[in-house]
Amino acid sequence: MFDADRTETLLDVNNIEVIYNHVILVLKGVSLTVPKGGITALLGGNGAGKTTTLKAISNLLASERGEVTKGTITYRGERVAGQNPASLVRKGIIQVMEGRHCFEHLTVEENLLTGAYTRRDGSAAIRRDLEMVYDYFPRLRERRKSQAGYTSGGEQQMVAMGRALMSRPEMILLDEPSMGLAPQLVEQIFEIVKAVNEGEGVTFLLAEQNTNVALRYAHQGYILENGRVVMDGPAMQLRENPDVKEFYLGMSDEGRKSFRDVRSYRRRKRWLA
Repeated sequence: MFDADRTETLLDVNNIEVIYNHVILVLKGVSLTVPKGGITALLGGNGAGKTTTLKAISNLLASERGEVTKGTITYRGERVAGQNPASLVRKGIIQVMEGRHCFEHLTVEENLLTGAYTRRDGSAAIRRDLEMVYDYFPRLRERRKSQAGYTSGGEQQMVAMGRALMSRPEMILLDEPSMGLAPQLVEQIFEIVKAVNEGEGVTFLLAEQNTNVALRYAHQGYILENGRVVMDGPAMQLRENPDVKEFYLGMSDEGRKSFRDVRSYRRRKRWLA
C-alpha cells in the first residue's frame, strides 16, 4: 500500500509563478510535492494551469516564451532551473506531451526507439526494454511495423507513453492522457499507468481534466483553479470531499447534479470566496 508520508519526495515545486511574453501571469504561487513511487494527479479545467506546471518542471516553457519568474523547482534536491530538457531526461524525468505528438512518418517501433536516444547502456538493454514496452502495450507489438500516422488516437497515446518508458525514466509527466479517447480506451490507458507504476516503480505526475478517472487511480491529487492550487490531499479524501463531488464529479449528497446546477455552483465555490 502506497503511503506518501513514508516515502521520499522526488519532486518539490515551491511557490512558482510563470509569466508568458513578459506580461501574462499564468501560475500564481503553485506549490506541490510528488513522492517517489506514487501517482500524483494534477486536476482542473481547461486553462487552469496544469500543462504550464508540467512544462515548468520539464523546462519546456522557453519554446513558448514562458518563464518561471518566482519560486523553485527541485528534482531529487537539485534545482532544475537552467537545465535543458535533454539533461533532465538523462536524470530520469520526461514529459509525455498533450496531443501525443508521434513522428507520423516513422513506424511504431521506430517511434519507440527514439525514446532511447539519451541512453548509453547498449543495444541489448534497449531491446530488452522494447520487449518490456510491448508487454505493457500488446497492441503496439501487433502494430510495430505500421506507420504511426495511420494508427488510432489510442494507439498513438500508447506510442507516446511507450516512447517515454524507453528512456528508462524515474518519473513521467503525463499531460492529458484521456484527451480525445473513448471511455473504454481511457480506462485501458489508466490501467497501464497503474501497471507501470507498480511493476516498474515509475513515479507519475499526470495532468488530467477527467477528475473521476484520475482520482480512482492516483494516490494523491492537487486541484488547480486559475493558476492556483485550491485543494490537495489523498485521492480517496478528494473523491469524498463534498466540494469536489459536487463541482468536479457532478455529484452531491442528493445524487447527480444537472449542468445548470454545476454552473451555478461554479459561481459560489467556497474555496474561491
